[in-house]
Amino acid sequence: MPGLLRGVARTAVVAGTATAVSNRVSRRQAGRWAQQEAPQAAAAPPPPAPAPAAAPAADDMSTRIEQLKQLSTLKEQGVLTEEEFAEQKRRLLG
Repeated sequence: MPGLLRGVARTAVVAGTATAVSNRVSRRQAGRWAQQEAPQAAAAPPPPAPAPAAAPAADDMSTRIEQLKQLSTLKEQGVLTEEEFAEQKRRLLG
């Protein structure tokens, strides 16, 4: 029985030492990777500014006005009926 306990104790010591060494190596390697990535992150250009979420209201309104003018011209030329013009105008203005 004493030989069995000695073997178990030796295994526990070896396993504990291996775990401690492995953890230390992992932390050291992670530190090295962090040091290597830090200069690269500093040298990289900043990301581009995000695009505006929506176009300005004035731009949108001027586009709608142009489209209404085109619809009016088409109605005057007889291409669109009064009902078609009203439907397109309703869609355009929301």
